[in-house]
Amino acid sequence: MTQKLAVVTGAARGIGLATTKLFLRDGWTVAMVDRDAPELEDVAKDLDGVKAFACDVSQPEAVEQLFADVQKAFGRIDALVNNAGVADFGPIEETTFARWRTVMSTNLDGVFLMSQAAIPALKESRGAIVNIASISGLRASTLRVAYGTSKAAVMHMTKQQAAELGEYGIRANCVCPGPVRTKLAMAVHSPEIIAAYHDAIPLNRYGSEDEIGEVIVFLCSDKASFVTGQIVASDGGFESTGIGLPALRS
Repeated sequence: MTQKLAVVTGAARGIGLATTKLFLRDGWTVAMVDRDAPELEDVAKDLDGVKAFACDVSQPEAVEQLFADVQKAFGRIDALVNNAGVADFGPIEETTFARWRTVMSTNLDGVFLMSQAAIPALKESRGAIVNIASISGLRASTLRVAYGTSKAAVMHMTKQQAAELGEYGIRANCVCPGPVRTKLAMAVHSPEIIAAYHDAIPLNRYGSEDEIGEVIVFLCSDKASFVTGQIVASDGGFESTGIGLPALRS
């Protein structure tokens, strides 16, 4: 059996790195993509079954070259995980157009560019696209006018992809993580914010990178062969409990 190939963006750390390791566990090979070339090379050198590709997914020419390189290296693409993203939190009136565009160029434009470039190969493999949005795209919160809007747009793009690409056997789904216990989150979340999240999340805890990755890998697998056009919140039930918390407003 030919080994399947997943392209994972934002793969140098966090959910992208965790997802890469879960693909490897399940017997896939992985094209790891990130714009942080030194960090990407550092983590990739310890993994068997991967190849690292430095690329800024917001740049059309870079994306075009990336897919040429991936096809040359592997000859196929079975799944694309659009995980690369940036966050910029702040009040609406302080969000400049430059800050807005920085978020949109990676979070939205990058998903569009990567998906468009992958379509020919995914048609051949009847493969899958999984876009990573956020709980912030499912319901409004404070300080997230650019970030939340970009993720809401990614969710709708996923539905467009599912509607148009299904006839080619390509499935498109979207995963919306809730609060995840990453090193960065734990460094910037105050004790008040951590307590507020625990109170608001029905499972009473943050999620882990592996828990998000498991959902992503499932949606790329044959086990999800009749699942497409879906928005899956992996959030401990947070989306069911309402909108933004007072502790997150400053």
